[in-house]
Amino acid sequence: MRINQLVLLAIGLCLSVAMQAQNFTITGTLKDKDSKQTLEAATVFLETVKDSTLITYTITNQDGFFQLEGRAQEKDARVNISFLGYENFTKNVDLSTGDIALGDIEVAPSTNSLGEVVVKSRAPVTVKKDTLEFNVSSFKTKKDANIEDLLKELPGVEVDESGKILVNGKEVNKILVNGKPFFGDDPTIATRNLTKEIVEKIQVVDTKTDDEAFAGEDGDQESKTINLTISEEKNKGVFGRVAAGGGTDNRFEYAGIVNAFDNERRISVLAGGNNINSAGFSFGEIRKMFGGGRSVYFNGNGSFGIDGRSFGGGQGIVNSRSVGANYTDEYAKGFDANMDYFYSAANSFDETRVERENILPDRRFFTNSDSRNDSNSDNHSINTTINIKKDSTLLINIKPKFSFANSETRFRRTEESLNEDGERINESATNNLVTDEGKNFENTLSVTKKWGDKGAYVRARVQNEINRQESEDFIVSNTEIFGDNPSEINRNQFTDGETKLDGYNLNLTYRVPLVSKKLFLDVDFGHRSDTRKRKRSTFDFDEVTQQYSILNQELSTDFEGRNSRTTPKLGLNLDGEKLNVNVSAGYVFRTLENNDNLRPELDIKQNFEALELDTYVNYRFSPKASMYASLGKSNRPPEVTQLNPFVDVSDPLNIVEGNPNLAPANDYNFYGGFNNYDFQKGGGWYVNGNGRFTNDAIVRKTSIDDNLVSRTTYVNVNGNYSVGAGGGYNKNVKIDSLRSIKYGGGIYTNFGRNVNFNNEVQYASKTRSLTPRVNFTYTWKNLFEVKPSYNISISKTQFGLDAFEDQDFISHNVSLSTALFVPKNWEWRNDINYNYNPNIASDFQRSAVFWNSTLAYSFAKDRATATLKVYDVLDQNTNARRTANANFIQDVQSTVLEQYFMLSLSWKFNTLGKKGETNDGGVFFF
Repeated sequence: MRINQLVLLAIGLCLSVAMQAQNFTITGTLKDKDSKQTLEAATVFLETVKDSTLITYTITNQDGFFQLEGRAQEKDARVNISFLGYENFTKNVDLSTGDIALGDIEVAPSTNSLGEVVVKSRAPVTVKKDTLEFNVSSFKTKKDANIEDLLKELPGVEVDESGKILVNGKEVNKILVNGKPFFGDDPTIATRNLTKEIVEKIQVVDTKTDDEAFAGEDGDQESKTINLTISEEKNKGVFGRVAAGGGTDNRFEYAGIVNAFDNERRISVLAGGNNINSAGFSFGEIRKMFGGGRSVYFNGNGSFGIDGRSFGGGQGIVNSRSVGANYTDEYAKGFDANMDYFYSAANSFDETRVERENILPDRRFFTNSDSRNDSNSDNHSINTTINIKKDSTLLINIKPKFSFANSETRFRRTEESLNEDGERINESATNNLVTDEGKNFENTLSVTKKWGDKGAYVRARVQNEINRQESEDFIVSNTEIFGDNPSEINRNQFTDGETKLDGYNLNLTYRVPLVSKKLFLDVDFGHRSDTRKRKRSTFDFDEVTQQYSILNQELSTDFEGRNSRTTPKLGLNLDGEKLNVNVSAGYVFRTLENNDNLRPELDIKQNFEALELDTYVNYRFSPKASMYASLGKSNRPPEVTQLNPFVDVSDPLNIVEGNPNLAPANDYNFYGGFNNYDFQKGGGWYVNGNGRFTNDAIVRKTSIDDNLVSRTTYVNVNGNYSVGAGGGYNKNVKIDSLRSIKYGGGIYTNFGRNVNFNNEVQYASKTRSLTPRVNFTYTWKNLFEVKPSYNISISKTQFGLDAFEDQDFISHNVSLSTALFVPKNWEWRNDINYNYNPNIASDFQRSAVFWNSTLAYSFAKDRATATLKVYDVLDQNTNARRTANANFIQDVQSTVLEQYFMLSLSWKFNTLGKKGETNDGGVFFF
């Protein structure tokens, strides 16, 4: 009852405040006092007179015009205008008057140096060509907020529950601290661990490599990098967090991170583990602390990763452990280094059931299989970046990487194939034990030399890779083929495998300015060579000696291949204030060579030549709107394994043979789009399109005999293409200082044509798909938040053969996220997802409601948090899925994490402060 009363009281107070808010509009035009010229991209912001709280902001357009609009409770406010190189302008206004026209505003050039202007500017946002800078002190957040909390308050910045960040609609893929990496490339490690108090400014720029930034090149204009600037007086101390939790069904998690900052020197150590498929980085809180939950992918070798970092493990249920350390320091002026080490290990298991209907031009057959995979893995990786800046014209960049991994996998599968009458045609049973050990070393050495003041430079880059893989594979299998000519194949074998890769890449770039700092001619020469050795020695089991001692020549291989590519290239690069254009053309000379040491008659050597083109155009109408387009032609040679005429019979039911007459595929690619994001109004829209047309595409050609044994080779076909287009709109409406609404939607459609073969019959399938989505968020600050969303996926495939029926698929997804922030120090979040796929086979689960719920309580001055988490409240989690093409319709269901309850506790500490002073929450427990 007490909680309900508190909720009603909070709602009443919020309604009372909301009724006092008034709408306002403030307009004006900024001009140079002497020349009377209008000033574009000046920052105009409105703040309260009482406590300088930011109300809203904008920037002047190309005509110097600005318009501030919104809704506020405060009557007395102050307009501030800040522009680099000019005196600041301030004026108090009365918002209760509604529309306020300030007319022409003339400002004089500043008598201070530019450096002083930047330091003393109070502007919440500063725009400088490709840099957007936020003044942290202008944005109010809750006490002890982290960077992720702060980013959510910045205009034009969006952060989703997984930690993914968008700035003006473009994704952030890198976080820097004082211009240097912080624990690799996972942004969430920085945004969920660093607190707002230590950060002075947040800068947003186009993502660039160290080389590109040094040479003044354009970076990746479709992705962003955030640089967190920490003031010197707050850049010294220790901070971090530790947490642990336990639950039902023996579920557990633990994690900790400690950071020690001493100006340029930074040391961070983290560790974690769990058996809830979170890569060892879950902190049991409603918002997880570092890592976890982003871009999770699974590999065929039993490992999984997040944002490109491998953690071991596999599909199904994963028990993972991770330890990492990061060290950054500037050893001398112009010499700095960043190093990190990661260890990860995992145990996993997965059971999978597959039901497949195989479609042939003259008949159909059915395949059913059950399998189980158990794996253990250990991975070590070391990454280092060293920058040596001898002076302002010379940069030496060195990036060595080393990794070591080993794994053990046990796999078993039973499979049967039946004809349309349900008669069994063949069946097989397989048991595997595979151990792998891999070592990999990569290094990049880059030297960039600039000269003059027009943008000229020369760059030499050398990359090399040394990779060694060793494996031992024990297999026991039984294959039976029934029918008029029955046969049985039994195998008890051991295979010793070894793979070696030695590669290097040389690149030389020379930039000649044609127009100072605007138009450049780029002359580029590249050469890459990879030599790969693949050896597999297979031995049959000798019943007499009880040893694997009989060499099986048919299944053994000893290949040595080389892929060599030389590419001279010319390019033109225009770098304007608003227009960027890059056009380049290169000619490829490639040699593919493969020697078969066991079968010399199968040696092959192929030479390929091709023209490659690449163009890119980007035009910025304003800081709010931009247009981009790209068109290119690329050449993809066949893989050596596709060219090699070796017949692979390792799977008796699926025999594969290469084709030495394959030609390289030629891809013609394009993409383009338009972004219009008004960061003052908190919304915008975008449209984009892309496509690929391929000539001489390399596809599989499979024939299946009466015993359902398939034989596959590779051929070239023409006419493959894929064209897609989409768009979206989102809007953030601030009702008042407490309530806001976000809504949006989008749609994506794709048309594709693929030429393939079905039992020697060539066909062209055409697929059309449509995926609309809508989302809505209602937030009542410090009270509650509601986020419903819906998307539907519709596809239709036509195969162009009378024997094949067209395939129509539809799936629905409805989600609802809620958060309740009362009473004080409590937070209750729910995430509910409903999936419905009516096309799944009747014996698979077609729909499910997946509901996760967490309740958190903060205490000890918000340094401690206790969390109760319920995973899969309704116990309906499923991953049943259907895929289809002209060859088959397949339903798959595998192991998933099931319902559990978990209680966790976390503690955060921080000794960062001014000039050695410490804040509350020290590291006494250490």
